[in-house]
Amino acid sequence: MAHRGASGLVDELARTLLGAPLPLSVRCWDGSESVVDGAPTLVVRNRRALRRLVFAPGELGLARAYVSGDLDVEGDLYAALSFPDDLPARPELRLDRRALVRLAGPLLRLGVPGPPPAPPAEEARLRGLRHSLRRDRSAISHHYDVGNDFYRLLLGPSLVYSCAYFPGPGATLEAAQEAKLDLVCRKLGVEPGMRLLDVGCGWGSLALHAASRYGVSVVGVTISGAQADLARRRVTEAGLADRVEIRLQDYREVDDGPFDAIASVGMAEHVGHDQLPAYAARLHALLAPGGRLLNHAIARGPAAGPDRPDPGSFLTRYVFPDGELQPVATHVRVLEEAGFEVVDVEALRRHYALTCRAWVRNLEENWEEAVRESSPGRARVWRLYLAGSALAFERHRVGVNQVLAVRPGGEDRLPLRRPDRSRPR
Repeated sequence: MAHRGASGLVDELARTLLGAPLPLSVRCWDGSESVVDGAPTLVVRNRRALRRLVFAPGELGLARAYVSGDLDVEGDLYAALSFPDDLPARPELRLDRRALVRLAGPLLRLGVPGPPPAPPAEEARLRGLRHSLRRDRSAISHHYDVGNDFYRLLLGPSLVYSCAYFPGPGATLEAAQEAKLDLVCRKLGVEPGMRLLDVGCGWGSLALHAASRYGVSVVGVTISGAQADLARRRVTEAGLADRVEIRLQDYREVDDGPFDAIASVGMAEHVGHDQLPAYAARLHALLAPGGRLLNHAIARGPAAGPDRPDPGSFLTRYVFPDGELQPVATHVRVLEEAGFEVVDVEALRRHYALTCRAWVRNLEENWEEAVRESSPGRARVWRLYLAGSALAFERHRVGVNQVLAVRPGGEDRLPLRRPDRSRPR
């Protein structure tokens, strides 16, 4: 079998993995290249990139090669990531033994064989019982303790790391994030004198908004030390220390309820399927009768694949270790079984696609500074993750939903009709 240098071998590997020709241009370390007019270019910088694929022949090997810089993409990253969706069947990205034997000669001639390359330092390595307090803290630290200055560059001044709420596709990210914070407060019906629990409070943006705009007292809890430190500084600088308390605390450790309202925004994804009933029961116990819970969470769509996370996936190893996505029906069922009445469900899938694209733009516009504030590998992780997420939301593989629920037994303060949300203020 003849090959046009390394690029020919890459084309053959791709055909074996995809079951179809690679619709990308390829340029390799030996100067060989194959060109597909108008397509992005896959840059294979060294033999180690192919060695990573031999030892982890699939998504994990590709991720390790990209994060380490052994593999790169020149041109439209979205186009490079989206082509598998256009194939007749989405590939599993696996090399079997027969394929490796068939490609052994070209691999040897190019000097690819060697010891397995070490995984990039950005790969998560968790220990202990899954979803124990200690392991959950490690998982959250891996994702959120990247550096507050890095997240400022990525998220912008709002420091909101969840789906924005766009009044239109031309709205700025900052305006859309403010609209989302206001949407949460209005759905919860918070008023002066009320007590709000913000579960997974991040850098304190929702707590600050609720306290300053709606006059409520807020307890925000996070298990990220970096988030808690910055959130406390922001509270002090805003002069809201008398209304907002930020705790480095797991929601399972909160014992000073009841609260009039609870917001859980972008946190349920970290809980895990088996722990969701206990999560819902704990929030039910912390909420006063008649109080409202807003559960805002990413959900698996009908095209998302297996219901359990793949331990070898890019997201599991590099982005959300131990994270699990459930269908929105699971969130509704678990809340109802815990005793809540679910009163409203709103899908924000298209909003999250716009949000992720805005975050990618922020990252790319501030690339050199983002690398200095984290690492080249970490910046590449976030670029790949957010661009892939935007496509996943656009292609219906995942969604995001706000489920509003009430603990029965108190005064029914819900309006008879859902407020018009087409023009968020």
